[in-house]
Amino acid sequence: MIQSLQWRFAIVAVVLVATVFFLYPTVGPVPPIWAKYLPSSPIRLGLDLQGGLYLVLEVQGDKAVEAVVDQTMSEASALMKDNKIRYNDVLRTSESTFAVYLKDAAQEAVFDATVMDKMTNFRKLSTTPSDKGYEIRLGMYPKVVEDIKRQAVRQAVDTIRNRVDQLGVAEPDVVVHGEDRILVQLPGLKEDIDQAIRIIKRTARLEFKLVDSKGDINAALKGNVPAGDEILYKIDRNPSTGVTTRTPFLLKKPILMTGDLLTDARVRPDQGGRLYIAMDFNRRGAVLFEKITGDNVGERLAIVLDDVVYSAPVIKDRIAGGSAVIEGMFSPEEARELALVLRAGSLPAPVKILENRTVGPSLGEDSIRMGRNAIILGLALVVFCMAAYYKWSGMVANVALVLNLFVILAAMVAIRATLTLPGLAGVALTLGMAIDANILIFERIREEIRLGKSPKTALDLGYSRAFWTIFDTNLTTVLAALPLIQFGTGPIKGFAVTLCIGLAISMFTALFVTRLIFDYVFVRMPIKRLSV
Repeated sequence: MIQSLQWRFAIVAVVLVATVFFLYPTVGPVPPIWAKYLPSSPIRLGLDLQGGLYLVLEVQGDKAVEAVVDQTMSEASALMKDNKIRYNDVLRTSESTFAVYLKDAAQEAVFDATVMDKMTNFRKLSTTPSDKGYEIRLGMYPKVVEDIKRQAVRQAVDTIRNRVDQLGVAEPDVVVHGEDRILVQLPGLKEDIDQAIRIIKRTARLEFKLVDSKGDINAALKGNVPAGDEILYKIDRNPSTGVTTRTPFLLKKPILMTGDLLTDARVRPDQGGRLYIAMDFNRRGAVLFEKITGDNVGERLAIVLDDVVYSAPVIKDRIAGGSAVIEGMFSPEEARELALVLRAGSLPAPVKILENRTVGPSLGEDSIRMGRNAIILGLALVVFCMAAYYKWSGMVANVALVLNLFVILAAMVAIRATLTLPGLAGVALTLGMAIDANILIFERIREEIRLGKSPKTALDLGYSRAFWTIFDTNLTTVLAALPLIQFGTGPIKGFAVTLCIGLAISMFTALFVTRLIFDYVFVRMPIKRLSV
């Protein structure tokens, strides 16, 4: 018995020491030696407790599908040129379909063998003669369309998380919310909120397209845009006068290359002191950029970012080495933002803000104060009632209850869980369920004493017979809370996480710790009457 007590005291001592180590950084300054070797992170507070930014974004997945179709059209055109297949045009006809217009039907067999064979995500929808040539309409498989949209959401989450990390926001929360929505919570963000929203929302879709030098831009501006072309504008702002000019460009729609192949983007000054963005591509991007510039010497290559033309230089020679620049009348802030979003990666599709809420820090402080006061008041009432009704045994339960509160907070620090306002409600609920477990035990002990059992026997029977009732109750509550953790977000998840942690710890404090205190007292002194 003595040896058993020693081991149990050792376990409780380890828990107490760990609790102090995890909670101390929340209440006091941490010395450098502590931060180097011991846990030094304070309790993570949610958006509702410390203020910050709350966004719900919708990913427009159809735009991601269109981008894949455009890229495929460009690849199909290159393959037909390489294999000397005569064709008139390649045009996108809908979100997930495009048409190839061959010179004649005799080209179809070669097209099937050299081009169609490589497009595994597309199938033939129709083959019909038309006034533009022999039309082959191709469509993306429906499953592939859905996969692209799902991937767009997952990629958008990663990209937004990378951008938020570069903003320096501590403990951001970026998660998928439904099929095509993303929940972004930035706790503690109190300044530069508009800048954060701009950086998060910006698509930063970098594209390289050819300027249609043979097209008539004036006729296009009047509505006669050639098939397969589009009009985009270059926007220049004079920093001294603030005057903005818009220069139209007639571009070919096929995308030759995107910014997905970028590895770095940096702000650099030129000899005149104007800022530009220097970009580096990965190996695949370097090879592709070299091929694009080599195949289009003498043409103008437009660098397009989010449907705005930044520059359209003439390709004078094949460009090797995998580097390019974006020029423009950038302010230092604009240049830094642009380099940041390019480094973090472009969004695979535009995002739309469905909900935008800013929680002020004063509201968070009020929430913390009211939540803390509610827990302290509830704890004080429980302690008083337990001591008054169950006397000495109630005081034992109160010791375990106070320990329960601190261990819950320490456990949340240890697993980096976030404490939210509903989480405080979960703490209060857990404390109530923890004391309820002791009430079940004490009532069972009273029954055994009324049946004439000795205090030690009544204690043993009370704990053993109440254990499974307490275990089943806590287990069913945890099982009900697990789906909230898996599928819930924000306040719902915060409540469920705190509840599950608290229930697991209450099993330790309400059963293990209180039983240890009772066993120690029974070993140290003869007990003829149990105060319960």
